Amino acid sequence: MADVYVVDRVVTRPGCAKDFIDCYLAEYTPGARERGMSLRDILVSPPIWFADQSNVVTITWSLRSAREWWEMTWKGRPDPELARWWDSIGHLVVERDRSVAAAANDVDSLCDV
Repeated sequence: MADVYVVDRVVTRPGCAKDFIDCYLAEYTPGARERGMSLRDILVSPPIWFADQSNVVTITWSLRSAREWWEMTWKGRPDPELARWWDSIGHLVVERDRSVAAAANDVDSLCDV
């Protein structure tokens, strides 16, 4: 099976990167794991806790196949709790986006869902 990577990129409000990560790990991560996601990395750029500037937090999750990615998506998108959770931490976040990727050598096998 080929891994599918879900990459969340979050720009935090100045001085809020550590608080965002703590909240994310405590409140978002358990549900993500229930949806089949495995946490790979949380990267902070630049690698310093700024008090007066934004940080970019890049969170990478993996799933073992395209089918698992679809299953996770079907569970997460209609869940109103996820939208409420993101709304509840709006004071920590400037912007966020999510992308999905795979290793180039795995794309052909992932197309056969």
